Amino acid sequence: MAKIEALIFDLDGVIVDTAVYHYKAWRRLADELDIPFTEEDNEQLKGVSRVRSFDILLSLGRVEMPEQEKTSYRDKKNEWFVEYISSMQPADVLPGVTEFIHDLKSKGFKIVLGSASKNAVTVLKNVDLIEVFDAIVDGTHVSAAKPDPQVFLKGAEAVNVAPENCLVFEDAQAGVEAALNGGMFCVGVGDPAVLHKAHWVVPGIGSIEIKEFEEKISSL
Repeated sequence: MAKIEALIFDLDGVIVDTAVYHYKAWRRLADELDIPFTEEDNEQLKGVSRVRSFDILLSLGRVEMPEQEKTSYRDKKNEWFVEYISSMQPADVLPGVTEFIHDLKSKGFKIVLGSASKNAVTVLKNVDLIEVFDAIVDGTHVSAAKPDPQVFLKGAEAVNVAPENCLVFEDAQAGVEAALNGGMFCVGVGDPAVLHKAHWVVPGIGSIEIKEFEEKISSL
C-alpha cells in the first residue's frame, strides 16, 4: 500500500481555468491561418507543449511551414495568452481549490506544480497561490511533453519524494497517462469518459471532501 506524501497539480483546468484563454489564443491564431478550429479540436492541445500544440493545429489545417516561421507564430500565440491572463486574480481560482490545497499543506503533504505552461509562475502570482507550493516545475524546466512523465518526475525529485508516493491531479488524458507512465497515482479532474485511466475521477477539486480524500488515498 502506498503512502502518499506529495500532491502534484497540473495548472490549466485543475487550479485555474486558463484553458479558456489558451483556446481563445489558439483560435485567434487558427483564424489568422484560415484553419478551422473548434473546442473539440482544442481537447487535443490540453496538457501538451506549445511546440507540439502548434504542430497539431497545423496538421488540422494540413498546413506545412518552415521552423523559423513556426517560432514566430508560437510567440504570437503566447503574447496573446499572456495578454489574456494578465487580468487574472484570486477569484479566478476554481471553486474549492485554494481551501483544499491549504488544508492538505497544513496536514504535511508536499504541494507541487507540474505543468506544461511556461506562464505558470505568472498565473500563480496573479491568483496569490505561489507561496503555497513547495516546488514549481513548468514548461521552462522540461523538454519532453506529456504523456512523457518528465514534468511529474522532476516535481517528485524537487521535494525528494519517490514517484510511487506521489498523487497527481490532472484534467487531460495526456496528463493522466504521464502520471501513470511515471509510476504515480492519479486523480482525473473532469470527464470520466476522457479520464477513465485515472485511479479516481472527480468533476472538480471543490467536490472533494477532505475526509473522503484521506480515505481514498489510504486505500491506494
